Amino acid sequence: MAKKHFPESELIINGDGSCFHLHLKPEFLADKVILVGDPARVNTVAAHFDSIEHEVSSREFHTITGMYKGKRITCQSHGIGCDNIDIVVNELDTLANIDYATREEKPEHRALTMVRIGTCGGLQPFTPTGSFIASVKSIGFDGLLNFYAGRNEVCDLKMEEAFKKHMDWNPIKGAPYVAVADQELIERIAADDMVKGYTVACGGFYGPQGRQLRAAVGDPDQNKKIEAFEYEGMKICNFEMESSALAGLAALLGHHAMTCCMVIANRYAQKMNTDYKSSIDTIIQKVLDRI
Repeated sequence: MAKKHFPESELIINGDGSCFHLHLKPEFLADKVILVGDPARVNTVAAHFDSIEHEVSSREFHTITGMYKGKRITCQSHGIGCDNIDIVVNELDTLANIDYATREEKPEHRALTMVRIGTCGGLQPFTPTGSFIASVKSIGFDGLLNFYAGRNEVCDLKMEEAFKKHMDWNPIKGAPYVAVADQELIERIAADDMVKGYTVACGGFYGPQGRQLRAAVGDPDQNKKIEAFEYEGMKICNFEMESSALAGLAALLGHHAMTCCMVIANRYAQKMNTDYKSSIDTIIQKVLDRI
């Protein structure tokens, strides 16, 4: 069977041999990857490293690879939103599984372990500010995974239908999808000190999350319905903006991925902690030790 060849327009390689957006070269990607939204948070994570091997920045994409207690780890920022996750996960996968010299897929698949550390809005009384939430399944409002073949094989289709029925979903919003995180990774990272639950990954920070400023939202009761949804004994615990794309794309590409977040706002109680940056190091330390 002929090997698949990836032309220049599809696999864009910079002149220095790095991938197009991340500016990262294959040799500097570790098997264990910590993903964060804020480029500055990469430095916060890397401050725990015993040594630093490589660092590169391009736009919102900041990468540091180093060693932590004998583990080689890459910390990669992705910015905000599922569209950025589409860039980051696909480019990390090319670094792992495509030979940049020949533009052909490598004969042996290399699986990455990717854990996103983020912030989120809690949606339940049991997720106050400061809580840590591990996203077991993520309902994607962004529609990203719907553009990929095989999305049905990596999604919980029954939960999708149950959610749409519960919400009386308006199809003008596009089809939500339910991406499933890596179960072994969830158990290892979440352990017994993170809340395990469902997450809604929104395509925006304001209207899609039910926030009303000067522009009114289409469904004023959206958040109440989301808070009330229950499936197989579990509730939707939080809003964030990347977990669905990460879990879904990783599963399609044969990688292991999950998201864990610290609650910085509780939408149910209408409380907000703007000083969260001083306390997020706790969850960073947990992930570093368990990844």
